Amino acid sequence: MKIFSKEQIYQGDALTVSRQNISSTDLMERAGAQIFNWMHVRLQGAQVPIHVFCGIGNNGGDGLVLSRHLILDGYNVKTYVVNCSDKRSKDFLINYDRIKNVTKQWPTLLSCEEDFPEINPEDIIVDAIFGIGLNRPVDAWVKGLFIHFKKSKAFTLSIDIPSGLQTDSVPKDEDAVVWAGYTLSFVTPKLVFFLPDTAKYTVQWEVLDIGLDPEFLSATETQVELIGKHEMLPIYKPRDKFSHKGEFGHCLIIGGSYGKIGAVTLASRAALSSGAGLVTAYVPKCGYIPLQSAFPEAMVLTDVNDEKTTNISFKIKPTVIAFGVGAGTDKETVEAFEAFLKMNKTPLVIDADGINILGKNKTFLKLLPEQTILTPHPKELERLLGKWTDDFDKINKAKAFSKKHNLIVIIKGAHSITVFQEKLYVNSTGNPGLATAGSGDVLTGIITGLIAQGYSALDASVFGVYLHGKSGDIAIEDYGYQSLISSHVIEFLGEAYKDLFKQPEQPPVQPEETVENKKQKK
Repeated sequence: MKIFSKEQIYQGDALTVSRQNISSTDLMERAGAQIFNWMHVRLQGAQVPIHVFCGIGNNGGDGLVLSRHLILDGYNVKTYVVNCSDKRSKDFLINYDRIKNVTKQWPTLLSCEEDFPEINPEDIIVDAIFGIGLNRPVDAWVKGLFIHFKKSKAFTLSIDIPSGLQTDSVPKDEDAVVWAGYTLSFVTPKLVFFLPDTAKYTVQWEVLDIGLDPEFLSATETQVELIGKHEMLPIYKPRDKFSHKGEFGHCLIIGGSYGKIGAVTLASRAALSSGAGLVTAYVPKCGYIPLQSAFPEAMVLTDVNDEKTTNISFKIKPTVIAFGVGAGTDKETVEAFEAFLKMNKTPLVIDADGINILGKNKTFLKLLPEQTILTPHPKELERLLGKWTDDFDKINKAKAFSKKHNLIVIIKGAHSITVFQEKLYVNSTGNPGLATAGSGDVLTGIITGLIAQGYSALDASVFGVYLHGKSGDIAIEDYGYQSLISSHVIEFLGEAYKDLFKQPEQPPVQPEETVENKKQKK
């Protein structure tokens, strides 16, 4: 799913008005009606008090349309105008007049804290105060209103985006933002819904289709995409009936050290389980027996050293190489890695201590093949990029880093983000159970296995992150969050692949109320 920027949404609104020969007021009517439909399906006429708070711009206009429809359908609704400026949008004023024509109870103007209405925990708040156009801090008394919402403990539904939250920055004051239980986002989700610093401002979100021009939606390229099953199906590579293991590549997993051979074992198992034809692990001598015993499907090469990697030398010709899991950062290992990079031309995936080595030896970056994949956790990422002030600063640093070195960077988290040049791919799968030892080793193995099968580095990164999260999502059905371990993620990779083609369950269809049925009932 494309995640459009606010500038693109404005462009889409204007093109829709032009191409569909409608007015901006008509488009606002369409948006407000969609919000009403969403609420009506869920409330079914229930007389719970609904407080609709409208700003004086277009987001407020959407709220006025919603209020009018609620009033006409007999709901218990009170409408308020948050009178925070003298500037009112044209469409807001039109809908302000329209709502006055359908009710004697005109919207209440709020200008200070003394005007705040009583809100009970059983009530519903609709936040239609500020939209995506907000580019300034809110007034102190408006902040007070947001705090009033929060203290009421009433369910809060935000329209398009929680008021006070901007699409491209992190709030400096969390009390100056509405904390929404649900957000109905027009056309596209917002990037801020997926970032650690800002996701807390809406518990859930849903996209509403307001009928923007289809050609604009399909033809417009975005810098951010939300990745789900629909986006992964086109890149999936099915197997031919007569295929053999030689067609699915050979992974070489280099890493491990005394006490950390499990990292290589996990990565190797994940690579083979993701579909690679062959996997060879390159480890210190201490890893030979554990690997051959725990994972007989893998081949094993050993370093000359018993406890760490000191001399990366092999005669095989792998399709792809992963380096770093459990490798350590001893001086001899760093030197061996540098010597390896100087002679290597094979595609690379680098994780864990491989990234830590790069963080301390930035000159090694110029030795990496183009589109090498880096899979750092937050601290490892910080060693590469330096400290950041907030999530947007982190993303901008990652994009600049990716562009400068022509690398792919995966920012791991609740919504892992794959960064390549200026493009962001936000993952939709995964859960807190994946916050467990070895989870990153498994991800490295999956991505390495996908490259071995012929996926491009970028496709392998995006698909690998998706499969890793989806496997974890399926696994928690059996294990729950706390008991999920990384081996379970590998075990359920097959289910994650199968899920790509699983159709969603449909609710049972009720027989239609035909004229004949009615006659029989009589």
